[in-house]
Amino acid sequence: MSMDHFSEYKAIQNDINTALESYFMTDCPQKELLDAMRYSLLAGGKRIRPLLLIKFCEISGGERAAALPAACGVEMLHTYSLIHDDLPCMDNDDLRRGKPTCHKVFGETNAVLAGDALQSAAYFSVLSAPVAPDRTAAMAKTLAFAAAEQGMCGGQYLDTSKEGRPVTQEELCVIHRLKTGALLRAACVMGVQCAGGTPEQVSAAEEFATNLGLAFQIRDDVLDTISTEDELGKPIGSDAAEKKTTFVSLLGIAECGRLVRFHTDKAKSALGSHFADTEFLCWLADLLAERRK
Repeated sequence: MSMDHFSEYKAIQNDINTALESYFMTDCPQKELLDAMRYSLLAGGKRIRPLLLIKFCEISGGERAAALPAACGVEMLHTYSLIHDDLPCMDNDDLRRGKPTCHKVFGETNAVLAGDALQSAAYFSVLSAPVAPDRTAAMAKTLAFAAAEQGMCGGQYLDTSKEGRPVTQEELCVIHRLKTGALLRAACVMGVQCAGGTPEQVSAAEEFATNLGLAFQIRDDVLDTISTEDELGKPIGSDAAEKKTTFVSLLGIAECGRLVRFHTDKAKSALGSHFADTEFLCWLADLLAERRK
């Protein structure tokens, strides 16, 4: 069965990549800006957020084709956050997904503008989804909340403001619930909204994503400790070098492994009987928990 799931995973990933390829192709005076946007948007990655949006739409009774513009919008917003994350004023990273970061290739000014433009384009894409206007409005509202001060940007602020200072496990969970978890949560909820799902399905999607996000981040911290730069495609050990508190520095690798499993199982059980078919999402949660990059 897992091979079938893997084939489905690759098929959805392929649909997302094909759709993303069609954006920002206009020949115009600001073509270098479009090139910078495409460079980061098409640089690879697991496409987890758009994939979750599509899957939650499908298991809530919706169609993949209707969900694709919203899924692309979520990936654009995620990409904008990575471009800005890598800037010298933030994490100052030179590598992302095994390639030089956007500001290394196009310069800081163009990287900032590429991030800004991708954020706006994300909402344009979500609002262009071929579903009823009340559904596109609901999705855009969900994404806006997840991106702003109570979500991703708020989490990034808390993360940068705590640098060099001790952080408790509870504070670390709050940071990552916002910084990593908010957009994952939005993707899952938007999938349900795209299909016109029930409030119960929205709640189940939120609970699934909250736990998946924590498991994802804890596994990330473990990989930053045990992996290689070639495997991850980005610098490793930077958190330790900057004396940044991580789940590994607080709890150790063994306890992190236990927590990844705990939150993964909690995510899977949150799906309950609210959806038509949860097998693929349960398989995906396990895959992410055991990933090597």
